[in-house]
Amino acid sequence: MPREAILDPRQEILRTAARLFQEQGYDGTSMNDVAAALKLSKGGLYHHFQSKDEILFNLMDHAMNITEERVINKVRGLSGAEERLRTLIRLHIEVVLSESDREITVMLHENHPLPPALRRRINARKKDYVHFVQNLIADAQRARGSQGSVSPRAAAFALMGMINWIYQWYKPEGELRGPDLVRQYTEIFFAGALQ
Repeated sequence: MPREAILDPRQEILRTAARLFQEQGYDGTSMNDVAAALKLSKGGLYHHFQSKDEILFNLMDHAMNITEERVINKVRGLSGAEERLRTLIRLHIEVVLSESDREITVMLHENHPLPPALRRRINARKKDYVHFVQNLIADAQRARGSQGSVSPRAAAFALMGMINWIYQWYKPEGELRGPDLVRQYTEIFFAGALQ
């Protein structure tokens, strides 16, 4: 049996919605568009998700789960402050560049439409990640004896902004390829925040 045939219907809806939100934007995509792309009735779609906001929240929550599994958990298992920070930069870039994880780009681009209660839940998870990155930077600065030159908080926001913006301009066939991009971003960051 093909893998697609055994997918959880909710996961298939989320995957399709992520593609549509990425292509058309959240505001430009209706529940009818999602249902039509899945060849479902609108009632069939509403059986799984009550609203477009619920779909968006689930996409963003899944994006944070991906970040936790593929970045945070792997970095936590490493020793050495600089090695943890270098690995975080590489893994975060890999997650942003992953074509199979459209949830990440939807989260980076479409946070504003969420209702306040759902936005607070996603923002709390994002803040936890920023604190994690901030602490890694502070550890790396201490290891290099460069404390005080750049605030770990400012450096964390700069690093996250630098990486999270990649999806806006990156082209797989372009001049900057993934591994080269990782090397250059790591050099830029270490030269600025850890001197």
